[in-house]
Formats: sequence, structure tokens, C-alpha cells
Amino acid sequence: MFTTPDKEKLGNRYVCYECGTRFYDLKKPEPMCPECDADQRNAPVRDLKALLGGNKTRKLEFLMAEAIEQGADMVMTQGATQTNHGRQTAAAAAKLGLACHILLEDRTGYDDANYNTNGNVLLDHLHGATTEKFPGGHDMPGEMEKAAEKKRAEGHKVYIIPGGGSNPTGALGYVNCAFELLNQVNTSGMKIDRLVHGTGSSGTQAGLVTGMCAMNAQIPILGIGTRAPQPKQEQMVYDLACRTAEKLGCAGVVKREDVMANTDYVGEGYGIPTDSGIEAIQMFAELEGILLDPCYSAKGAAGLIDLARKGTFKDERVVFLHTGGAAALGGYDFAFETANRWVNL
Repeated sequence: MFTTPDKEKLGNRYVCYECGTRFYDLKKPEPMCPECDADQRNAPVRDLKALLGGNKTRKLEFLMAEAIEQGADMVMTQGATQTNHGRQTAAAAAKLGLACHILLEDRTGYDDANYNTNGNVLLDHLHGATTEKFPGGHDMPGEMEKAAEKKRAEGHKVYIIPGGGSNPTGALGYVNCAFELLNQVNTSGMKIDRLVHGTGSSGTQAGLVTGMCAMNAQIPILGIGTRAPQPKQEQMVYDLACRTAEKLGCAGVVKREDVMANTDYVGEGYGIPTDSGIEAIQMFAELEGILLDPCYSAKGAAGLIDLARKGTFKDERVVFLHTGGAAALGGYDFAFETANRWVNL
């Protein structure tokens, strides 16, 4: 019978960057590979692009590098029950041999079993992360700091990642995305009139805006909100974009008018599916074979579809940036009517 190793006794888990041997450091101060004697503190940051998709992977490439640079042996983050960011943080931690703890906030009130234990929650646990649950409305950054202090008292070196990975370090992932997109545009000779995407914790849009402004691309970016009212959403994005530009060495490049958000498609609240979002999921799945998630990408796509129907993008070439998150669909099965797909031939 398989039993889960007691990590408190075995210490930190590593996958040797030289020979691939998997081992625990047995709480020794120097994490040396038992096969080749490679010091794991000298390990390069691994490529995280193979992680199960989503926009947070781009942020985590920079955040996890910073965690390793600071000597962390545990990462800690927080989000809603079906947080894509939490699940990808757990996967990145597993790949890099770090412990991971995720604080989950009930922002929907759903008592559906699949929502609370399937989808991203199941994947959190499969990746080896531990989780704890809090009622909605909690001071989650404060709770995370308390949890981190407990782990530090136990001897762990904890690196805290904010919800959504949205800070200047994480936003650099989407500065890179803007650079990649512009390179593709210039290489192909394609003209883009507008970029549209779902925006929530602000890191994705802040990084995109900073990157585009830094390159003087003059491509408008429209974030379709998934959580906050328009003034608050735009201010969050602008503030983070300014901090990201400063970190990048181009302070002042982002102007307030560069940040645009439309929050007409949030619905009843964060993480709560909308009719237009469900329609978008079904359209993308049935017509293109592309999966969206009810929380972010579906609401972004719903805005794209509705605005296109209204003629907002007339004569424009629009790029829709898919922010991933399909793994959460397993927690939202209650939102879909699929009974008519069962047939007897």
C-alpha cells in the first residue's frame, strides 16, 4: 500500500538538475544529490512552459526564479476555491522541488461537491500542495502572512506570492508576452488594431500595457473585467503598470489613458458563471475546439463577442488573448446543460 512521505521528517524534495535523481535533503543544510553530489542551490531555474496552461505560468517564471534566488524552500499563495493561479503555483513548486501551501477563499458560497473538491482543487492536491479554506470576505493577504510566520517558525524559508501572482515581478511575464506578440506581428507583417483579454487581479493587463508602451506599439489594450467595478479595476491596473515600468527601468512610460477596462460582463460576481460566459464557452468549444474557463477567459470572450455584435470593432483586426484556465471546468459541471448530448442511436 502506498503511503505519502512525511515531508516534515524528510525535509525538502529535489529533482537533481544534473542527473535527474529525486531525493529529500533530510533537513541537511547543504542539499547535495546522493548520486552525483551536485549542489542543488546552484540549480538553474527550469522552464515552466510545460505546466498545464494559463496566464499565471508566465508570471510564475519570474516569481519562482525570485523565490529560488532568495533561498526559499516553500511558496505560499492565495485565491478563490477554483484558483487557476494556485494550481499552477502548486505545479511549478512540484517541478522545482519546493513545498507549497495555498489559502483558498470561498468567494461564491457554492456547496457543490465538484466545485469544492474537483477541478483545480484536485490538481492542487495531486501536485502535493496543502490547502486551507476561509469564508469569503477574509483579509487573505493578512491570513497568508500569519500562515507564513507559522511555517517560518518551523524553520521554513517561505516566499509569498500575492493572489494571481500580480506584483511587478509577476507582471514582467506579460511584459515578455507583449514583446513576443510584437515580434510575431513584425515578423508576419500583420497589423493589429486592438488586443482584448480578461482582466482580474491586474497583473496580466499591467504587464501587457507596460510592454506595449515601452515599445511604443500604439496598440490599444482592452481588459474585460471579471471582478471589480471599472474605476477600481482600471486604477489597480494603472498602479501596477507604473510599478512594473519602474522595475523595468522605464518609469513614466505608462499614462492613465493607456489603461482601459470594460466591466459590463462580470455578472453577479467573481467566479460566478454568466449566461454570456457559458455561451462563449460553448461557441469556442463547438466551433474551434478551444476550451475557456467560466471565471476569466469566458467572461473576456463574452465581452469580445458582445462588443463585436454591437459593431465596436468594425473594420478592426482584433487579437483575443486566451488566459487559459480550462482545468477549472471540472469544478463547474453544474453550470452546463449537457443532457441532450446523451443519445441512443
